[in-house]
This record gives sequence, structure tokens and C-alpha cells, in this order.
Amino acid sequence: MIQYLSIAISIFALLISGATLWLTHVRRGNLMMTQPNVIFFGPDGNEGHSNGKEDRISKIYLRTLLYSTGKRGIVLEHLFVRLRRGETQQNFNIWVLGERELARGSGIFVPQEGIAANHHFLAPSDTQNFDFAAGDYKLEVYGKVVGKKKPILLSIIQLAIDRDEAEKLRKKDYGIYFDWGPDAGRYQKKIEPRRPRTLDPLVALAALGYGNPPFSQAVQEDTKAMRSPRTTD
Repeated sequence: MIQYLSIAISIFALLISGATLWLTHVRRGNLMMTQPNVIFFGPDGNEGHSNGKEDRISKIYLRTLLYSTGKRGIVLEHLFVRLRRGETQQNFNIWVLGERELARGSGIFVPQEGIAANHHFLAPSDTQNFDFAAGDYKLEVYGKVVGKKKPILLSIIQLAIDRDEAEKLRKKDYGIYFDWGPDAGRYQKKIEPRRPRTLDPLVALAALGYGNPPFSQAVQEDTKAMRSPRTTD
């Protein structure tokens, strides 16, 4: 009887060791993201010069923490957002990220501890001056993980723009910020009559495929301005 009990204990210990090994070293885990503390809709700040028109690249900006539920971590190949309003939807699939220095997103390693960063999503080059009209919005964040065939839906964020705000957003250089209020559990909105000069025009052009110039010092200054505290209504 004691012999059988010893064998059972040994088998149980072996199973525990195997489960621990799988959880800590084998299991990849899932890619997750936290609630973005700030979201921006508006012009990127880079003005086009096509036939004298002031067409600008529309942009969505957000700051969040990406993390993996597994100890091994995850290699994120690409990140993009999809904006829905009623029957209208638009992908912002040009991904630029960074803190002090911005670069075109070309894959990052996401550890279990997570990585916080500023993420900028530009509309395709054939989509200029996207109309952020009044209505209820769904902002969907997708991540493409290496080894996975389809993008993973990471988050769905509900936002809204009223008529007065939409009218202001049609004016030149206006953008809207959504600042997360953890105490209220909702986003507080603020419209600013300026472009968030986060991306140097050369960087924006490089992201759209028009050459590959070096990043300028203005990128660092603009990123600092984007991170500066602002009052909210």
C-alpha cells in the first residue's frame, strides 16, 4: 500500500513539474493591451502639396501598454486600428511608434512585463482628410502576431463625437483628444486648435513610402509636446 502511495505521489509531482515547465517556458501566452490613457483623432501635421490643395494625412494616436500573458513573450509583427461609425469604416494601417525617437513599426518583442509606447496610426496615402463626423465610434485595435495567420482583436473602444465637435474638427488644424478618467470610468474630450506635431513631415512621407530620410530632431521635440500634461474640460 505504501509502495502504491509513493508511486502516486511521484506521478503527481511529475505532473506538477511538467505543468510548471509548460506554463513558464513553453506556453507562448496571449497578446493583451491596457486601456489607452489618451487617444487622438485629427490631422497628422504633414500638409500635402497636391495641386495647391492643403490635403493632410489623417491620424489616430494612442498610448497603451502591450503585454504578454506568457513568460516567453510574443513577437508582434504589426499593429493597426479600424475606426467604425455606422456603416462607415476606415483602416489606419501605417504604424509608427516610439518615445523620444519615432520609427516605422516593423515588429517588436512584447515581454510579460509589458512595453508602454506611443502609437501613431496614419491613414493610407489615398485617404486624405478623413471626415471625423458626428456619431458613435468603435475604435478596434488589432495586432498581427508572428506565427498567427489572422490579426488578433486586442481592444474595442467606444467613443463619440457630437455635432459641435465635428464642426470644429472640419476647421484647419483642429484635433480631438480623449483622455481616460479612471475615477469616472470614461473618456473626457478636449478639442485643441492645433496640430499635434508629433511626426516630422519627412517621417510621415517615409512612412507612406516616399523615400526613407533620417528622422529629425523635431521628432523628439514633438513627442515631448505630445506627452506634456493638458487640462481637460
